[in-house]
Amino acid sequence: MDRYSILKKVEESGVIAVIRLTDVKKLGQIVDALSAGGLNALEITMTTPGALDIMKTLSASLSEDFLIGAGTVLDSETARMAILAGAQFIVGPTLNIDVIKMAHRYDKVVIPGAFTPTEILTAWDYGADVVKVFPATAVGPKYFKDVKGPLPQVKLTPTGGVSLENAAEFIRCGAFCLGVGSALLNKSMIAESDWDGLANNAKAFKDAVDQGRA
Repeated sequence: MDRYSILKKVEESGVIAVIRLTDVKKLGQIVDALSAGGLNALEITMTTPGALDIMKTLSASLSEDFLIGAGTVLDSETARMAILAGAQFIVGPTLNIDVIKMAHRYDKVVIPGAFTPTEILTAWDYGADVVKVFPATAVGPKYFKDVKGPLPQVKLTPTGGVSLENAAEFIRCGAFCLGVGSALLNKSMIAESDWDGLANNAKAFKDAVDQGRA
């Protein structure tokens, strides 16, 4: 799948679920619950033990309708290994130009992190498909509206502090999609194997995105 098709699927989902696990035995059920709730993108952070092996196994078993990506990617070598393991998109907490070049060499989506307007525009000028505002906890939705005023062409996504209470507002203020961790992938639900609850949580975030776009 080329990066424009990947980006379109990310937009359709509206949410990238971000997971940091020490026990990956339930990852298959988590993917099923997200899909049942209407979400189709999961970011596996490189801080997860055996992250590359997990990506390889998942990408071999999932259809193209569900996207697996790599998060917390700090350098181009890690980006390449993640892509070869099956990652369709690469996410970083910071801006690394070599990571952008590597992802595009393999025709994959890249979402580097930035914070200030200068950093955001620099990432965009170097070819970022979406720019991750991190940590979004520190600024909130209104910051997106302020940045999109002079930079309407830049696709932005918040990570950090996104919840059901502010998800629709982030979208209304200009977010292209949302990066959501524990507020979506509830640890108690996962521990208790409450897959219906997790699917309902995913649907609630999907509905919030649709509400924000409406």
